[in-house]
Amino acid sequence: MEKVHAKKHLGQHFLKDESIAKDIADTLSLEGYSKILEIGPGMGVLTKYLLDKPTETFVIEIDRDSVTYLGVHYPKLEDHIISKDFLKYNLNEVFNDEPFAIIGNFPYNISTQIVFKTLEMRHQIPEFAGMFQKEVAQRICEKKGSKVYGILSVLTQAFYEAEYLFTVPPEVFNPPPKVDSGVLRLRRKENYTLDCDEKLFFRVVKTAFQQRRKTLRNSLKSFGFSDSLKEDTIFDLRPEQLTVDQFIEITNKIGADGI
Repeated sequence: MEKVHAKKHLGQHFLKDESIAKDIADTLSLEGYSKILEIGPGMGVLTKYLLDKPTETFVIEIDRDSVTYLGVHYPKLEDHIISKDFLKYNLNEVFNDEPFAIIGNFPYNISTQIVFKTLEMRHQIPEFAGMFQKEVAQRICEKKGSKVYGILSVLTQAFYEAEYLFTVPPEVFNPPPKVDSGVLRLRRKENYTLDCDEKLFFRVVKTAFQQRRKTLRNSLKSFGFSDSLKEDTIFDLRPEQLTVDQFIEITNKIGADGI
């Protein structure tokens, strides 16, 4: 079968540098799981290195041409190709409640949604590695005080240790994207249960950053603080000035307010 042509509407940019593909595959520690799920394998440049690992590799791919190509060129993937949309598919049809790692050269247009779905399934995903648009990868790993520190940073780092690993230039892709890419790794924290109401935590973080230039006293006023809570000095800060632990602290204060 001839090579697959990249489809713009799927955000496809096929990695063609073998050494970078191997480096990405080698970012996984293989600790705490025996199965790997690669998202968007395309023609399998990364897949071939995953198949060499002492783990069971699955791939999920929405592009029918890529599914056909993988079936022809990677017989080891027999019964391990999931021809579905990662964002819509119930992964427990394959993994039940077992742990698995996620890896991939992610389409830029859905990369943040991939992270959010990973967070929803954090009890099953001890490790996550992959390639994003560089700015997105940096945002996920950024610490407080930065202009790019935001919702994605806080919610990801609440449950995972995030590490930016290396930058990948456009020319190693076909077709080349217009921006640099960045590879990161997320390793789930040993204790990934938050010491607060987790649903409220998500609401507080998202609401705070929707008006990131305002102090928390103003950006979170929709929560209806009591007069006494309004006086707390932590609400003098803007959201990018808070650590994950401080967001947990604020969540607990809002939850207890008025009780």
